[in-house]
Amino acid sequence: MTSLPEDSDSTDPVSRSEEGEAQKIVCALCGTPADGPVLTWTCSVENGTRRYFCDDCARGNLRSIEGRLDSAWW
Repeated sequence: MTSLPEDSDSTDPVSRSEEGEAQKIVCALCGTPADGPVLTWTCSVENGTRRYFCDDCARGNLRSIEGRLDSAWW
């Protein structure tokens, strides 16, 4: 066993608080809405907050994403 029972490895992939969020995902840069989790979108955790970026915004800022810059610097 590599983790304690209360660690994140043993929880469901989508927590109950995220179930409602999954239906109202919006691109953090351009505001494009999504009906649910889109496999081609990029998810970033910045200062403890999840931010989603659509295909176009992620492609346009690929080097910044790979360099792990916060989106405020894009």
